[in-house]
Amino acid sequence: MSEATKKELVIPRIIVGLGNPEPKYDKTRHNIGFAAIDALSKHWQIPLAQNRKFKSEYGEGTCFGSEKIRLLKPLTYMNNSGEAISAAINWFKISPESVLVIYDELDLPIGKTRLRLSGSAGGHNGIKSTISHLGTKDFPRLRIGIGKPSKAAVSNSNKHTVSHVLGRFSPVENQILPEILDFVVECTELCIRQGVEKAMNRCNAKFIQIPED
Repeated sequence: MSEATKKELVIPRIIVGLGNPEPKYDKTRHNIGFAAIDALSKHWQIPLAQNRKFKSEYGEGTCFGSEKIRLLKPLTYMNNSGEAISAAINWFKISPESVLVIYDELDLPIGKTRLRLSGSAGGHNGIKSTISHLGTKDFPRLRIGIGKPSKAAVSNSNKHTVSHVLGRFSPVENQILPEILDFVVECTELCIRQGVEKAMNRCNAKFIQIPED
């Protein structure tokens, strides 16, 4: 691939997973972005450590032998995610389109992922903060479906949606979580190798089914 062609592609240089830092949020649906970064950290053998400058857990290394890559888990809490992301991209002088943000999506069923080059926040506070701090909607994002609460719960009140998002996956959902995270690793690697636009075909087509009882 020529350098000219490579520059035209949207290739992530920082991979960010959104979540909340306290132990009580660990392994919750809202923290699936953190779980994705942990999976990438393990797969690429890039250790993460607290970085005060970026208000994040941060690690950098190489994948595929030569590609420099950075991993980021903002410790600012979800609603201020953009603060940490902007600190990192300003320090490294990286454009917003070189940041791949991974986060949870209520409007997608569990087992489904959606990769896009840009878009609105769609009600996600972490993305609202990211758009606000970066000053643009034009950064790639990989949404991981966490499903919606039952219709009965939703009709009761909004607090059921909050408890669903901040709750943990069910035992049956946990059965496919490793496969989902493996697929997120695959999609991220495709983005780096081929560019986000090309990776969208693969990443948006697959649906990992929950096994039937």
